[in-house]
Amino acid sequence: MSEFWLISAPGDKENVQALERMNTVTSKSNLSYNTKFAIPDFKVGTLDSLVGLSDELGKLDTFAESLIRRMAQSVVEVMEDSKGKAQEHLLANGVDLTSFVTHFEWDMAKYPAKQPLVSVVDTIAKQLAQIEMDLKSRTAAYNTLKTNLENLEKKFMGNLFTRTLSDIVSKEDFVLDSEYLITLLVIVPKPNYSQWQKTYESLSDMVVPRSTKLITEDKEGGLFTVTLFRKVIEDFKTKAKENKFTVREFYYDEKEIKREREEMARLLSDKKQQYGPLLRWLKVNFSEAFIAWIHVKALRVFVESVLRYGLPVNFQAVLLQPLKKSSTKRLREVLNSVFRHLDEVAATSILDASVEIPGLQLNNQDYFPYVYFHIDLSLLD
Repeated sequence: MSEFWLISAPGDKENVQALERMNTVTSKSNLSYNTKFAIPDFKVGTLDSLVGLSDELGKLDTFAESLIRRMAQSVVEVMEDSKGKAQEHLLANGVDLTSFVTHFEWDMAKYPAKQPLVSVVDTIAKQLAQIEMDLKSRTAAYNTLKTNLENLEKKFMGNLFTRTLSDIVSKEDFVLDSEYLITLLVIVPKPNYSQWQKTYESLSDMVVPRSTKLITEDKEGGLFTVTLFRKVIEDFKTKAKENKFTVREFYYDEKEIKREREEMARLLSDKKQQYGPLLRWLKVNFSEAFIAWIHVKALRVFVESVLRYGLPVNFQAVLLQPLKKSSTKRLREVLNSVFRHLDEVAATSILDASVEIPGLQLNNQDYFPYVYFHIDLSLLD
C-alpha cells in the first residue's frame, strides 16, 4: 500500500512500553510495517504561537499535497504516456517515494532546526509558492503550444469529407492559372468507382475527357480529380450530388499549403525543444516539493505533540505503513487500545476539551488519543 500513518506518543517510560506493545502486536498480526520517524528538537516558543503555527501548517500541508499531485499529473500529461512510465520520474532525492518517507531524515542544511519554527515554516511556504508559480507559467506555455499543435493535427485527421487535403494533393494534380479551366476534387464512395469512371464526363457539358485521377482513398471512398470549364461548375456539382458524388470545396493555394506545413514543422520542433527541459524541471521540482511536504508533516507532528503532551518536549514519532487495505480497521483498533490512556491527557493537559482550538482538532472526526497524520503516496489515482 502507498498509505502511511504518522503518529506520535509521549516519550516517557510508560509510553515507550506502549509503543513497544504496538510494534509487537502489529508485527505479529501482520498489520503494518513500523519505523521510527526522527524529528529534531526545535525552538518551541510560546504555546500561543504553536497554536497559530498548527493552523498555518494544516493549510500548508493541504497546499503542498495539492501541488505535488498537480506536478505528478503534469508529468503524465507532458509524457503523454501511461501512469506507469510517469511514476518512474516521480522520485525524491533520487529514490522512490516510499523509500524516502520510510528513511526520512530532516534536512538541516535546507531547513536549520536552530531557527525559530516560524522561520522554518516561512522558508518552506515561500519555496512551495515559488514552485507553484513556476509550474503555472511553464505548463501554461507548453500547454498552449500543445493545444495549437493538436488543433492543427486535427485538420489532418478524419475522413475525406472533413480533413484538410493540403498534405494529400500536389501542384501537378491541378490545372492552375487558367482563365477557363478548373480542377475539382470529388469524393466517390468505393462501391461507385466504376460508375464514376463511366459517367463523370457526361455529368455536365464541357468536362475534359480522361481528366480524372484517383489521388487517395480511405475506408469509405476515394478522392478523384476532374477538370472542366469554370462556367459549368454549379451544374456539375448538382449532377454529381444526384449521383452520390461529393465535390469538396478546395482550391489549391501553394502559399497557404506551404504556410500550413511550415507551421506544423515549427510547432513540432518547438514542442520537441520544450519537452526535455520541462520534464527535467518537473522531475527536479517535484522532488523538491515532495521533500518539503514530508518536512511539513514532520513539523505538524512536532507542533501537535507539544500541544498535546506539553513541555518539556518529549515524544516519539513512528511511521506505520498498513500492509493491507482490509486490515486498516483492525490496525486502528490496536492503536486506540494501546494508547487509550492518552485520551484524558490529550484533552486536558493544555486546554479544556470543549474549547475548539486550531491544531488540537478535538472536535474533528480524525481525532485519536495519539497524534496522527495521514500520508497518501498514490499521487496518480
